[in-house]
Parts: sequence; structure tokens; C-alpha cells
Amino acid sequence: MTSSRPPGPRQPTLEDVARSAGVSRATVSRVVNGTRNVDPEIQRIVQEAVEATGYVPNRAARTLVTRRTDSIALVFSVPAHRTRDDPFLGQVFSDPFFGRVVGGLLTVLRPRGVHPVLMLADSEDARHALVANLRQEHIDGVALVSIAPGDSLPFLLTEAGLPTVLFARPSTAIPISYVDVAQQAGAKLAAERLLARGCRRITTIAGPFDSPAGQDRLAGFREAMAEHGHAYVPSVEGSFTQVGGERAMRELLECHPDTDGVFVANDLMAQGALHVLREQGRRVPEDVAVIGFDDSSAAQASRPLLTTVRQPVEDMAAEMARLLLALIDDPSQDIRSVIFKTTLVERESA
Repeated sequence: MTSSRPPGPRQPTLEDVARSAGVSRATVSRVVNGTRNVDPEIQRIVQEAVEATGYVPNRAARTLVTRRTDSIALVFSVPAHRTRDDPFLGQVFSDPFFGRVVGGLLTVLRPRGVHPVLMLADSEDARHALVANLRQEHIDGVALVSIAPGDSLPFLLTEAGLPTVLFARPSTAIPISYVDVAQQAGAKLAAERLLARGCRRITTIAGPFDSPAGQDRLAGFREAMAEHGHAYVPSVEGSFTQVGGERAMRELLECHPDTDGVFVANDLMAQGALHVLREQGRRVPEDVAVIGFDDSSAAQASRPLLTTVRQPVEDMAAEMARLLLALIDDPSQDIRSVIFKTTLVERESA
């Protein structure tokens, strides 16, 4: 039996766009495929014709011409989860830091029609498999966020020749572009704020000692304190998690019960520290002043509201996207680093 249903509307073609714009099919193809050295006025005319005709480029055909997929891998590389109660996926999607990175990337990628593909790595086997998959799937480039101590992934990606930009400086010297924040300068702001409040028995909850961010924030804080005559600052290592902040705060109070000021290396740990202080009857900031680092949503959710060192994560992620797109366009360009400034956001906790 023959269907009587009328055929659907015909999809606009390159020829339709060319007729509308008054240019050749080849010129339309060059504009649609992002070929360089096309006169800006011609580009404008063709783009208006594309919009007027409703033409939608064939992504598969475009990939054959440009060898580009218009997709990048957004890779989160973190330590292996140690217990079933602390799964990797839960850590990634519950930590406000990761959401801020995604938001910043999208502000640059979306207008360019580039799509991020989320990939996760939490073991050495997973990292090697990820690199092999990326080479096979012809992803245009990689935006890498690594918080795994001694992470091999930045090296593996550069060895594979994949265009890659890293969020935060690498733990070892390798030829990779990255964005970072002035970590030590930010920690100095925290030290000066605590001292200005009159705190004298100051301690710190540090980030992981084997992470660049943890090292830099601790070093910057200790150096600033030393400049003001405080030769020794007790510290406990945390894990950049709320649970880690709770554990570290309990340890600090047990060993240094007269603590009257605490610099905590990120807001999630500071949130945990505030919980313990409240639990033990310490008033914040009257008895103990607390300063975090990040200015994430955790700082606004804390009670009292958390004074913190702001790192502009969204701006940093946007710059990471710009660096990556530029590297994809021209793989021969120099490796670059972009360092952002920190600011102190004063709220109720210090």
C-alpha cells in the first residue's frame, strides 16, 4: 500500500545559500567550514544567507573537510575514591568548584558551536585508557582539571600530541599551557586579615601536601605570617572536602585549644571547620575567626557567612577555553600560562 502522506519540507542546501548570498557554492563552503582568509564582508553576507535560508551544516561532511569535530574533552582527573561512601561521581558533581569550571567554559565554547564532552579519570588505568580513546575519537582538544596528586595525565596528553590546556599549574615541569591563580598572594591576604583582627594564636588547615595548590597556599600563608613575626604556624593536612575540614579542625583544637584564628585552604573544608567549632561551643568570629579560599557557593551556604579569598574560577575556565581553541586553530603557537589575581571577600566569619 502506498503512503498518501506528503513529503516533508526540503532541507536548504549550500546551493540555496549561495543563490541567496549571490556568491559561489565554494565560497559558502569556505565560510561554513571556518576557512581562514575569507573577506569579513563576504562572511557577513553568507552568514546572513545561512540564517535567512535556515541552512544547517552537515556536521559529518564538515568534519571530513576540516578534520575538526567541534568537540573538546572536559576531563576531571581526581584521586581514586577510597570508600563506597566517597564515590568519584559524587565528589565531582557535588563540589561547587567543578560546576563553576563548567560554567566558565561554556561561556566561550557555546558561541563558537563547540561542545564539551565530560570524561572522568580516577585511576592510572583509567588515565591510559582515556588517552587511547581520545586519540581514536579525534576529539579536537582537552580541557584538563586535575586534582590528583602526582597525576600522570598532563604528561600523557602532551606525549600523545593532543592539544591540552590545564586548570592550575602542573605538579612537574612539562610543556603544557595552563591557567592558575596567584595562590601564595591569596594566602597572604588571609594572613593579613587574621592579624588585623588581632588574632595571635593562628593555625591553618592546609590542602593536600602533594598538590600544587595545597603547597602554594600553605607556603604563602606561612611566609606572610613569618613576615609579621610568627615563626611557626601549626597546620593539619586536609583533603579539600567538608569531611576533611571537620577532621582537621578537631585535630587542631585537640592539639591547640587556644586557637583564635584559622586559615582554611578551601571553602568546603572551612564549612566543615565551622561545623566543628559550632559543635564545640566556639563562637565565630568572637572566639575563632575563620577564612576560607575559593569564594564558592559553600562560602554563601556557611553559617556564619564565610570570609574567603576569591579565585575567579569562571574567568579562569573561560580563559582556559580560549587558550585551547587558539591552540586547536594553530598547534604551532607557544605554550602559555595565565595567572589571575585574588581578592579577599569579607563576610561574617572573620
